[in-house]
Amino acid sequence: MSQSHMIAPRRFLPSVNALLAFEAVARLGSATLAAQELSLTQSAISRQLKTLEAQLNVALLDRQGRQLVLTEAGKSYVIQVRDVLNRLAQASITARTNPIAGALNLAILPGFGMHWLAPRLRDFAQSHPEVTVNLSTRLHPFSFQNSPFDAAIHFGKEDWPGVRYLPLMPETVVPVCAPELLTEPLEDPSQILRYALLHLETRPRGWSRWLSALGVTQEPPAGMMFDQFSTMAQAAVHGLGVALLPTFSAEPYLRDGQLVLASTQTTQSIGNYYLVWPEDRAETAALQSFKTWLGGQTGQVL
Repeated sequence: MSQSHMIAPRRFLPSVNALLAFEAVARLGSATLAAQELSLTQSAISRQLKTLEAQLNVALLDRQGRQLVLTEAGKSYVIQVRDVLNRLAQASITARTNPIAGALNLAILPGFGMHWLAPRLRDFAQSHPEVTVNLSTRLHPFSFQNSPFDAAIHFGKEDWPGVRYLPLMPETVVPVCAPELLTEPLEDPSQILRYALLHLETRPRGWSRWLSALGVTQEPPAGMMFDQFSTMAQAAVHGLGVALLPTFSAEPYLRDGQLVLASTQTTQSIGNYYLVWPEDRAETAALQSFKTWLGGQTGQVL
C-alpha cells in the first residue's frame, strides 16, 4: 500500500546524528566522552545538541560543573529516543537479513530451547523459509523496550509487565537420579526427603510445589543450587542428589540409562510456559508466522 503523505512534517524529525549525539551525552554525561565514542569532535557534538534543542524549542541538558545533566524534558525524551534508535537499528538488520519477512529474534530459556524447541525448529524453517530465527538465552524477564528481541519464552505465571501471552504448555516435572542412588522408584513421595535434593535458581520452590501437590507438607532441605537444567542433570548423573527435571529435559538421560526415575509420581506440573511479546509494538510478519506455528505445535488456538 503506497503512502500518499509524509509521516510527519520535517521540522519535527531530528537527524539521526543529532539523536545519537544526544543519547550518548545523556548516557555518558559528557560531550567529550560522547565525541570519543562517536568519533566526532566535541564541537560537532555541541552543534548537534544546539540544533536539536532549537528544533524542539526545549532545553534537554543542563551544565552542572563539568557534567551535562538531563532536564526533566530530557529524561523523558531520551527514553523515547533510545527506543526509536533501537527499533531503527533492528529494522535495518531485519531488512539486511531477509528483505521479505526478516528475522525473528527470540529469547529462550535454555532447557526448553535445547530440548523442546530446537528439535522442532526444522519444521518451522521448512514451512517458513522466508523467516530467520535467531535464538539467545535469557533466564529472567527483561524490558523489551531496550532489547533487540521480538518475543521470548517465559515460564511461571502471567507476571511479565507490558506483554501479550500465548500459553504453550504446563511444565511436567519428574524426579530423577543416578541408577546407583535408587534401585527402583519410590512409592511414597515423602521418602525423597531422605536424599540430597538439587535445586534450580529459577525454580526456588520447585520441590516445595511438587511435594505439596502430593500431600507432603514438610519443607524440602536446602541443597546444591544450579542456574540451568543441563548442569543440574549432570550433577544428578554423577550421584550428587535427586533432580527435578522437566520431562523434555529428562527423557534423553532416561533413555540412555544415565538417570532413572526417583519416584512413581511423574505427572506433576509446577508452572506454565508462554510465548510473550511486547503489547505496544506492531507485530511483524515473522512473529505472526511463528506464533501460528508454535500454537499448532502445542495445540493452542490463536
